[in-house]
Amino acid sequence: MSVIPVDFRALHHGGLSHAHGEPHDSQPTLSAMRLGASLYVPATRPDVAAIAHGRKLPELRSVIFCTEDAVHERDLEQALARLAAVLPALEPGPLLRFIRPRGPAVLRRLLRMDGIERIQGFVLPKFGPHTLGDWLRVWDDGWGHYLLPILETAEVFDRRRMEFLRDRLEDNGLNDRILCLRVGGNDLLNLLGIRRARGATIYDTPLRGAIAELVCIFHPAGYHLSAPVFDYLDTPDVLAREVAADLQHGLVGKTAIHPEQISVIEALYRVSRDDYDMASAVLAADAAAVFRMHDTFCEPATHRRWAAGVLERARVFGVKK
Repeated sequence: MSVIPVDFRALHHGGLSHAHGEPHDSQPTLSAMRLGASLYVPATRPDVAAIAHGRKLPELRSVIFCTEDAVHERDLEQALARLAAVLPALEPGPLLRFIRPRGPAVLRRLLRMDGIERIQGFVLPKFGPHTLGDWLRVWDDGWGHYLLPILETAEVFDRRRMEFLRDRLEDNGLNDRILCLRVGGNDLLNLLGIRRARGATIYDTPLRGAIAELVCIFHPAGYHLSAPVFDYLDTPDVLAREVAADLQHGLVGKTAIHPEQISVIEALYRVSRDDYDMASAVLAADAAAVFRMHDTFCEPATHRRWAAGVLERARVFGVKK
């Protein structure tokens, strides 16, 4: 495997021009917390424009238009044609829009489309040490797009390979461009020949350990991880249990496969009043070194990062009454 030694920090801060030779300012800084429940939408759907413009599903915080697994190979050109028609007409708004290219060759085509600067970034499938170089060969940071790589290959089960990937992201200056790393639960289960049973969360499968290890590898380096898809539409109680476990693992944002899942997921993202009070107290300028609140031990020196995350979640999703 070869990895191109390109420092995208230098390119980005040096004012790289886009394909038409005009300078472009970076997109506003985003937080992974704002993704919420990210809905996957096949780019072949006839209502792509209505969704992208926010007319359909106005409650949606983020959308991912897919040209990969959700689109048959024979329909790829139709998917790209729909995107090419929609992009130039997109207006700024609260909806965060991303595209999942089928591979590096499709990413290259997308980057050349008129209006591509109007989306926030790209979700990169099958991302790992062996494909990093392929993605970098076609990547152009001229529009300041964010990247949301999906960890869904067999390399996820090899801690050394994931540590290598973490280090290569740093070496190539991609830290600031990666909004989050997405955990591809179904692809990983497929590698194991498993499909979760109805009533089971992802944490009732062998992926529990893999997710925990990814958190331990990438979180200390400053990366966010988003949670995998939940397959079933008729067990919202199980989905709620899974989201609660996602949060306990420190995952931010979750893939949704149907609009009905959005409210279930984001209801769990609202912060409890006790957590909000404790987080505010931990971050207070006059906080004691150690204190008791709501019958809970609080220590700003060790709970500060947790507290900052809680308050950010509260700003986006609110506090439970």
